[in-house]
Order: sequence, then C-alpha cells, then structure tokens
Amino acid sequence: MKLMALAGQAAALLLCAGAASAATPEAKALFEQAKAAAAAQYKAARDQCNASEGNPKDVCIAEAKAARVRAEADATAHYRNTLRAYTKARIDIANADFALDRTRCAALAGNERDVCVERAKASRTAALADARADKKVIEARSDAREDKRIAEYKVAAEKCDALAGTAKDQCVAAAKSQFGY
Repeated sequence: MKLMALAGQAAALLLCAGAASAATPEAKALFEQAKAAAAAQYKAARDQCNASEGNPKDVCIAEAKAARVRAEADATAHYRNTLRAYTKARIDIANADFALDRTRCAALAGNERDVCVERAKASRTAALADARADKKVIEARSDAREDKRIAEYKVAAEKCDALAGTAKDQCVAAAKSQFGY
C-alpha cells in the first residue's frame, strides 16, 4: 500500500514539478479548506482513539497524526506547486510513516521489536532517498530542456544570418519569440 502511495506521489511530483505556482484566491481557499478538513478528520480520529488503551491507542493516535500530516503536506504541495514543496511533502510523509511504524513496533518485544524498528528505518531511508532522487531527476530534465531550447535557438538564429535587412530582423524576432527570448 505504501509503495502504491509513493508511486502516486512520484507521478504527481513529475506532473506538477515544472509548473509555476498560481496563488489565486480560489487556490488559497482550497488550501485553507484542505487544512481545515485535515484538522477536523484528525480530531475525529483522535476522539475515536480514546476508546482504546495501551499500544492500540498509541497506534490509533499515530495513524491519525500520519493521516493529518499526509493531508496537510499534500495540500501544501499542491498550493505551492513547486518541486521543493513536493519534495518536502514526501519527506514529511516519510517521517510521519516512520513515527507510525515505530509506534506499531512498541507492541513487540525482543528481537521482533528490533527487526520491526530496523524495517521502519529502512522504509524511511528508502522513501527519503526516492524523494531526493526524484528531485534530482526532475532538476536534470529541466536543465536538459533548457540546454536543448538554447541550442535550438542558436540554430534558428544562425539560419537568420543568411538573410539581410527586414527579413533578417523578422527572422530573429520570430526565433526569439519561438524560444522565449
């Protein structure tokens, strides 16, 4: 389940990483609404945890916290709509999942507990590494796109050198317009 969630987050990250943030009033309202909904869901889930005792109560509370972190991180990432925000959201979610896993491990004893804790650490390490790697891949692709755009502009500008006068000026203007200069 976590793997599918991480894959979905990675896909969202790849789709939205290059877009500029559009902090419209509607986007801000949706962001505030999402945060309020996350807080309300957390409070309701936390209230349900009071029926339990001991480790099951601790796990219930940790699950509620992880769900709140996930919802708030996703809302913040979508609102800011930057690569940095999406990466931070994935890191926050990985840390919340780690805290939940550690709480689940507390019910175990001896070697089982040690194995559980190490598995939780390994999962967090993998999630953090994936988040950082995805960020680097997206940055590299963005840099490559920019390099290609510059090279294509240079080719178009070079073609304009064969012309003279107004035709050359129009050709250069068209190349600048086409490649964003």
